Amino acid sequence: MSAGSGTTWTNDRVEQLKTLWIEGLSASQIASQLGGVTRNAVIGKVHRLGLSGRQKTSTRPVKKAKPESKQVAKQPRKPAKARTAVGATAAQARSPSHLPEPLPQKLAEKNNVIPMSRYLTIQELDAHTCRWPIGDPQSPQFRYCGAPTDPGQIYCGPCSQKAYLPRESKRRPAATTNQQPMWRKFR
Repeated sequence: MSAGSGTTWTNDRVEQLKTLWIEGLSASQIASQLGGVTRNAVIGKVHRLGLSGRQKTSTRPVKKAKPESKQVAKQPRKPAKARTAVGATAAQARSPSHLPEPLPQKLAEKNNVIPMSRYLTIQELDAHTCRWPIGDPQSPQFRYCGAPTDPGQIYCGPCSQKAYLPRESKRRPAATTNQQPMWRKFR
């Protein structure tokens, strides 16, 4: 008798199980044909009867063994030639006027490099230096940006852009009125 299902494994049902198993049916298919048992009950009974030694039926094709070939070093690829639009000349294709203009913000970020000599330890910071962390806090080389800040600010201009998001992207979606607090869901 399987625990919890209430179905007994009679000798007839066991014989039917063995027959269906040998025919290659899956545990789910056998459970539906027998009725009143689950797939897991069938798997358990097959295991207890020691029937699990059949060949696995695979729907994937068997890969053929490839003959061993001599390994040849791969040649580096040559760069592809630039393609030009139909009717365009090579001079037009190379002209910088066809390239997109870089965004001013990205250009500013690119050009904003803080020299390593300006990096400060926590003891060297004062009220007018940037406190943007640089590196791993667990490392002895951990430093802060150290660039000059505007009065009342803790970060310099470039670090402020990294630290603060525009107000509209910070807003959370409004909660629905029928939503209960999280602690009420678990009572």
